[in-house]
Amino acid sequence: MEKKKDKRTSRTIIVGHLEKVSSKVFDRYRKQITDMIRGNYGVYALYRRDKLHYIGLATDFRRRINQHLRDRHKGKWNYFSLYLIRKIDNLREIEALLVRMAKPGGNKQKGTLKRSKNLRPRLKRLLTEDTKRLIEEILGIEKTVTKKRNIKSIKAKSAKEKRPLKGLLRDWQRIYATYKGKEYKAKVLPSGAIKYNGKLYNTPTGAAQVIIEKGAVNGWNFWKYKDKAGNLIRIKNLRK
Repeated sequence: MEKKKDKRTSRTIIVGHLEKVSSKVFDRYRKQITDMIRGNYGVYALYRRDKLHYIGLATDFRRRINQHLRDRHKGKWNYFSLYLIRKIDNLREIEALLVRMAKPGGNKQKGTLKRSKNLRPRLKRLLTEDTKRLIEEILGIEKTVTKKRNIKSIKAKSAKEKRPLKGLLRDWQRIYATYKGKEYKAKVLPSGAIKYNGKLYNTPTGAAQVIIEKGAVNGWNFWKYKDKAGNLIRIKNLRK
């Protein structure tokens, strides 16, 4: 079943208008114009050619126009526009809104919005809060990056302490040991780790302990390296 269309329409505010009428026309036919709009409220605008000069509110349009032909606005306008507005409580607010938006040179008053709340302080507060959050996020990221760098530095330092041979020998240089008549070989990696029998050890003592299995051992006395002349030298001499 087809739904019936809602024929209700919102009540219009602007009920009539005159735009860009010459002041000469009003001067000659003011009775006809004022009789035509009698009983209506209106917002009107005065123009100097195409430039807006003044916005006003009129309950007695004829009196207001006659007034402007003699007061401080005399000679500053030659056209007017009129918008008839249904009698409503917020008529003056409409006038104030137009004045604030258009800023005509002939209006001394800015236009007062008595019951309107200025949202600028709220916007300022929101922007301040958003900026504060942004700063905290930026500083938080920097703090995290710094923390990560510090952790990395600590790890690197710790690794260096755990692998004391790093930098003492050439990369991949061999070291040698003799235990119970048997010779053993290992390699010192660029990281300082010692590679023996396919496994890595951080210290000379750790690599030596695997070989002797039982008992205490000092890896710095256990392992030797070859100098340029080919002589075997205990690696403990590298620590001097």
